[in-house]
Amino acid sequence: MRKSTFKTGSRLLLLLTLALSVVVTGCQAATKNNNGVNQATVSPSATTSTETDAATNEPVKDGTLIVALSTDVTLLDPTRQGGWQTFLVNRNIHESLVKEDLSKTSEEAAVVEIIPSLAETWEVSPDGLTYTFHLRKGVKFQDGTDFNADAVEFNVRRAWDKEFEFFDEVSATNMSRIYNDLKSIQAVDANTFSFTFNHPFQAFLRLLAQGSTGSGLIASPTAIRELGNDKYAEHPVGTGPFVFVERVIGDHVTVKRNDNYWGDKAYAQQLIFRLIADNNARATALRTGEVDIILSPAGETISSLKQDGFSVPAANLPSVFYLTLNTQNEYFKDIKVRQAFAYAIDRESLSKDLLEGNATPAYSAAHTGNEAYDADHKPFPYDPEKAKQLLAEAGYPDGFGVTIQTYTGNEAYVEWVQRDLAKVGIQLKIETFDWATFGAQRFMKPEVGVNTMSWGFVTAYWIYVLGHSESTGRYGGYTNPAIDEVIAKANNEIDPDKALAYWKEARDIIDNDVAIVPLFSSNTSLAQGRNVKGLIVPSQNWFDLTKVWTEK
Repeated sequence: MRKSTFKTGSRLLLLLTLALSVVVTGCQAATKNNNGVNQATVSPSATTSTETDAATNEPVKDGTLIVALSTDVTLLDPTRQGGWQTFLVNRNIHESLVKEDLSKTSEEAAVVEIIPSLAETWEVSPDGLTYTFHLRKGVKFQDGTDFNADAVEFNVRRAWDKEFEFFDEVSATNMSRIYNDLKSIQAVDANTFSFTFNHPFQAFLRLLAQGSTGSGLIASPTAIRELGNDKYAEHPVGTGPFVFVERVIGDHVTVKRNDNYWGDKAYAQQLIFRLIADNNARATALRTGEVDIILSPAGETISSLKQDGFSVPAANLPSVFYLTLNTQNEYFKDIKVRQAFAYAIDRESLSKDLLEGNATPAYSAAHTGNEAYDADHKPFPYDPEKAKQLLAEAGYPDGFGVTIQTYTGNEAYVEWVQRDLAKVGIQLKIETFDWATFGAQRFMKPEVGVNTMSWGFVTAYWIYVLGHSESTGRYGGYTNPAIDEVIAKANNEIDPDKALAYWKEARDIIDNDVAIVPLFSSNTSLAQGRNVKGLIVPSQNWFDLTKVWTEK
């Protein structure tokens, strides 16, 4: 996979096979809808695209951009996918009704805004129950299928309607956090589609636009009919700015520019997403020019990359690296043990020394970049003596041993935690897997005590993912009726300020129960080569590659 000649040889070959064409540019006028979210109408206007001279610093529109992933792509199926690096790939092929504005840095927009995508405008009913989308006309999927209200209905029913011919259990499970309170849908006409919920659902737009375990990206109904639910991910077809070319599992995914795209055409003629799981190998590939961008640069490599002139941009990223404590495990059933575990970890030193200041210590389920984040809210600060006291009170004065499971790339973080825990008597046995294997067993067996995850949302609805008894994101099986009650109030509250107050109340419950142990929020998500131009790192875990190019 890591052939040193991959970039040069592959680029030349593939560039010769692809054509240059016309770019469509558009202008936007943003307004606020009644949900406080930006919406705009895009009016495409055609302009001629020609290759430009790199010396003028103008975009080069015939290049190949190679991005090194740290975890393998799961599935190129919008409602079956998992992981934000997979979403980065998927969102170039598929689009959702709304999307996030990724054109601004964290300094320009601390929280990314929701803007139109396949829906030009939308309204929310005064009671907060019904969302009506006015769809963009003239859009086609990459296989020629028309995008319209029927296509939206097909995708929703696939993940929601058990009576539908193409209903998919996997998609339904993944999308349950979006559709579990959906009452009805309606294709009002060819270009109008509405969702009606049983209760107000403020997070709906935000969840449609982002990736997690499943996303609101829309697939071609024709492709799903022809391939079936289980085969679609092998030949995905969307409306997005890039067309799927090939995937070699465990190695790379290639997409080429969609020259029939309805909006602004991408600068790069093709994107290649390569898997390089090893942190040092990923940094080396950037140094040698084998790849143009690397994701998740490890803390121990960031300083040296900066010293060598590589850009490692910082951003207000809405994510957190955390440990999930298995509440079904014999030790972690006891809240005192969970609290002792949280007190035992020195997050400040981890962020400062191991991660060289490129991360923010995390103490709460509401992480940086989340609407419910509070920098002063720090339950369970580092206090090893308090940890020992709680362990003694729980009946473990000499500590105990337990297994922690993680995935490749996290070794340094987990070993740091292992050393801290050993100081209070808790011995961690580390088991490391590749991302796909880890993902398949992220719901821990009772004999496993802890696992790791890096995840997060902009919306405070993230608390639901971690704490609600019906959420599929509770990898440790945590439940508390009190948090269900508060989350219901937060979800159904129309007033944003009142809703946020309820979310913070829910945050405090889950923090005090130590359902998870947050460790740190990374301030960097990527490093880029000197030849990469136009890349903007927004306040999100993914970014827009359509306006990125490489100098010749």
